[in-house]
Amino acid sequence: MRRMCPLLVLMLFLLTSFGCSINPATGARSLTLLSWDREVAMGTEAAPTMAEQFGGKTPDAEVQRYVNEVGHRLLNGIEDGVPDLPWEFTMVDSKVINAFALPGGKVFISRGLAAQLHSEAELAGVLGHEIGHVTARHANQRISKQLGINGIIAIGALIVGAADENSDLRRYGQMGLPALALGGQVMLLKYGRDEELQADQLGIRYMTRAGYNPIGQRRVMETLEAEAKGPRPPEWLSTHPATRTRIKRIDEMLRSTYASTQHSGDYVLKKDEYQRRMLDRLSKLPPPRHGSQPATSSNPR
Repeated sequence: MRRMCPLLVLMLFLLTSFGCSINPATGARSLTLLSWDREVAMGTEAAPTMAEQFGGKTPDAEVQRYVNEVGHRLLNGIEDGVPDLPWEFTMVDSKVINAFALPGGKVFISRGLAAQLHSEAELAGVLGHEIGHVTARHANQRISKQLGINGIIAIGALIVGAADENSDLRRYGQMGLPALALGGQVMLLKYGRDEELQADQLGIRYMTRAGYNPIGQRRVMETLEAEAKGPRPPEWLSTHPATRTRIKRIDEMLRSTYASTQHSGDYVLKKDEYQRRMLDRLSKLPPPRHGSQPATSSNPR
């Protein structure tokens, strides 16, 4: 028993140490046990199924081209060190108000969310946020942290299981392991909230570098706040920060880092173009294949 504990702890330490790297988008050291190639493979494999679950592609080729065009414009602002990923930007034919990204560069926005936006800058804010999830490698970090928590719980179970039946270690360990598992899940929820705020920050960075007014990101949050329905769990038990928290953080950035963008014609909203190329065309389509009954909403990821 005395020999087993240091060995297991050393194995976990080596696993986490060698899995840490500096993220090119955030500049922070993070635990990423999966390679970029593995992320691309996971996203490529999951993308067709995810798209089909949300109604498939919205049946308007011009709308799809528009989303892809804006998405690729934002890619010019991503950081050196992010590899050349097979990026794809897809609008799914769903009434659900949502957007999400898969590892490796597969980004989706729902038709329901696009229909609630008012400018190309807002579309850029949504897509930039999702690009931020990819460049920050949030899915990779989540998987790696879950593996780490599972490893700690497994080590604890081995130690408790090897202890004498009437020992304090066995008695308290049997009570402590479930609490450790619950605490790990709450910690991952916090990681999720931190990731959303970080993706907001990166999204604003990318849209601003592409010449969009970052006020568009704030207006996306206002739309989500207006569309949210039903009771919400406390923020500490949610995978997403409260929308008001996100708006407050964005306001802080608009007053500081991006203050100059609010008084410059170099940063655009493009409301008329969005009306013509997106909203007018969506209004002529039949109802979305997914989510029309009943209507649903959720925060973009």
